[in-house]
Amino acid sequence: MSNSQVVVITGVSSGIGRATAAKFALRGYRVFGTVRNLARTQPIAGVELVQMDVRDEASVQQGIEAIIAQAQRIDVLVNSAGVSLLGATEETSIAEAQTLFDTNVFGVLRTTRAVLPHMRAQRSGRIVNISSVLGFLPAPYMGLYSASKHAVEGMSETLDHEVRKFGIRVSLVEPSFTKTSLDANAPHAAATLSAYDAERRVVSQSIQKSIQKAPDPDGVASTIVDAALGAWKMRRTPKGEASLLRKLRRFMPAGPVDANLRKAFGLA
Repeated sequence: MSNSQVVVITGVSSGIGRATAAKFALRGYRVFGTVRNLARTQPIAGVELVQMDVRDEASVQQGIEAIIAQAQRIDVLVNSAGVSLLGATEETSIAEAQTLFDTNVFGVLRTTRAVLPHMRAQRSGRIVNISSVLGFLPAPYMGLYSASKHAVEGMSETLDHEVRKFGIRVSLVEPSFTKTSLDANAPHAAATLSAYDAERRVVSQSIQKSIQKAPDPDGVASTIVDAALGAWKMRRTPKGEASLLRKLRRFMPAGPVDANLRKAFGLA
């Protein structure tokens, strides 16, 4: 893949998306980064910012068409925009779950559907969807976030089978906790139930401690660039905790994995 090709990354206002956009730009690629609000977004050197809300079909169509009008093609799509939510499954309202899925799942679908006709026409492309280790592991008190990432994994694996005949491949990147505002400022379910208070508090504290010790987004961004530009591989987990968790899930018996997961979240 030559550096004259075009990369589109959603959600570059902060965190993993922003770090990824900067890495592609440093390599000399033409990079378009989407944000919900241009006025509130700091510029990124070498990145052309596009106002686009992945929750809105018309906004997505307009954003992608604006990129095509300027660049005539899209070679890499990185679906990075995402939101989180903390709370017991019983505490999570249908409206909160729908809002979460609207960004994390349907946002990926909207953007992918808008880009695919152009990739099919050029008979090439790479789509990289940002999942999480919670796309293959359970997460107490993050059930709907975990469910959204499980959905992204299933959609991505299926899509790869459907589009490879057009020269397009789909990959997943599965980071663990990363020092970003997404994890640090995750909203809580609005309607709390006292039956869950003690455990929810413990889990929330455990998550915050994990974020404080977590690496910055640079390592995840490097993994995303490798997934986009390197030989195709369905799943890539950044070095460190994410890679270890993937191996444990694959090779360890279910009992020890379950016990270690509960311990990691501070549960008895």
